[in-house]
Amino acid sequence: MSKSLARVKAALAAAGVTAEVLEMGAETRTAEQAAAAAGCAVDQIAKSIIFRGEASGHVVLFLTAGGNRVCADKASAIAGQTLGKADAALIRAETGFAIGGVAPIGHLTRVRAFIDPRLTEFAVVWAAAGTPRHIFAIAPSDLIRASGASLANFTV
Repeated sequence: MSKSLARVKAALAAAGVTAEVLEMGAETRTAEQAAAAAGCAVDQIAKSIIFRGEASGHVVLFLTAGGNRVCADKASAIAGQTLGKADAALIRAETGFAIGGVAPIGHLTRVRAFIDPRLTEFAVVWAAAGTPRHIFAIAPSDLIRASGASLANFTV
């Protein structure tokens, strides 16, 4: 088992969340791929969108419904700093995950996180489990609790 996947499973257990992590036969790097693999609506995919805080130099995580896009201006206002593009090295250094498998939990460092209210409209959402082929289903309330994300309106 990869270290990334093990961290996600450990974070789920530490949060008291019972969730089965599934290895899919196809990649789940995009919301569309993940939705097809999980057999759910695209908006049931919790996308992990990572920005770099220009003032802090650290990553900021925005969990958004698969069909939504993050508005950079709204996200910056919510984060209290201008946000820029986070490169793969910074994402890996702070979250421990590679792009295409960034999980909402199990990060190497404490990551500030915000969550799209659209995700709370479903009984279950799906998220990356640390690799491009692993995903897990979780109740939105459990995702909010486990990730420490704050509800915020940051989509276009």
